Amino acid sequence: MRKLLFSIIVLTIVALAANIVMAFDLELYPGEIELWKKAQKEGIVFSYDTGPTWANWKGVFEAFKDRYQLDLSWNDIGSGTTVVRLEKEKANPQADTAYYFMPFGELAKTKNLTQPHKPNKFGEIPEKLKDPAGNWFSIHMGTVCFVVNKRLVKNSPQSWNELLKSEYKRNIVYLDPRTTGIGYAIMIATTLTNGGDLDNLEPGAKYLGKLQEIGNVRQIEKTTPYNKFIKGEIPIWITYDFNAYRAKYTGGLGADVEIIIPAEGSITAPYAISMVNDAPHPSSARLWLNFILSEEGQKIFAEGYVRPVLNVELPASVKDKFLPAKEYKKASNVDWVKAQEKQSEAAELWTKYVLGG
Repeated sequence: MRKLLFSIIVLTIVALAANIVMAFDLELYPGEIELWKKAQKEGIVFSYDTGPTWANWKGVFEAFKDRYQLDLSWNDIGSGTTVVRLEKEKANPQADTAYYFMPFGELAKTKNLTQPHKPNKFGEIPEKLKDPAGNWFSIHMGTVCFVVNKRLVKNSPQSWNELLKSEYKRNIVYLDPRTTGIGYAIMIATTLTNGGDLDNLEPGAKYLGKLQEIGNVRQIEKTTPYNKFIKGEIPIWITYDFNAYRAKYTGGLGADVEIIIPAEGSITAPYAISMVNDAPHPSSARLWLNFILSEEGQKIFAEGYVRPVLNVELPASVKDKFLPAKEYKKASNVDWVKAQEKQSEAAELWTKYVLGG
């Protein structure tokens, strides 16, 4: 009887496994099934700085778990803090992968915190948006914009200059450029639109210092304040376009949200991801990174209004909801590897002009 029961249990397990494998009849890339079998033995992947309210990570999490039946653990700590934490954990890594504003990926590489990995679609990423060895690679992009809650703001600002008007006193919220990628991107954007460049970041720091001095800044946040915006606690949020679209189309605010790429110009910033050096779950890490850069993974980002790094067809549900292409022509790009080299200087200048220290 025991032998019969044991046989039934074994056959059941085999049948279940077979059914799961059947879901992989069409592999996303060659070797997916074999890698998935190895990842199953590890059972989990730890993904740093991928909060579900940012860039449709929630949708990517759900699709990954459905496909692979693996657990996924995450945190939401900001790009700069991610690198600091990886460095503290260097002798005993806890993360499998790390996601950040692209310059922080280069910084993590220089500190020997990452290891090379090239997913199947790696060759399709533009050369300037990846480390040649695969220590980091971009997965999507965001453009700095203003998101205005029209319930709280009568006249929406159309330019960086208009943000200085007294009618926007205690209206503006943005993220800290010392610890977050979007914060640093905002400082680069304000630098470029005030006559500076990566060799002269002072104009951007001075502009943000003036916003602070005249009292127009309501709060400088450490992590994405999406829920605060949805609750009506933020009149004007300087952030990426994908946060804006999400608030407008999925956050319930609809026509009460206005999305503006400032008249003087903006910046489009790439975000990258890495496999951590000595990752505790290496097969799970590779499976996760491969899924993110697969056509399916890239389309899931697009479903959350995040523009993918790969040239994939945008889902019909979002294609017509983006701002007109002419608006995005206002946004510039920069040398992101050089931007990494200027991070410390940017942090010092921002501290000096905004915090007075």
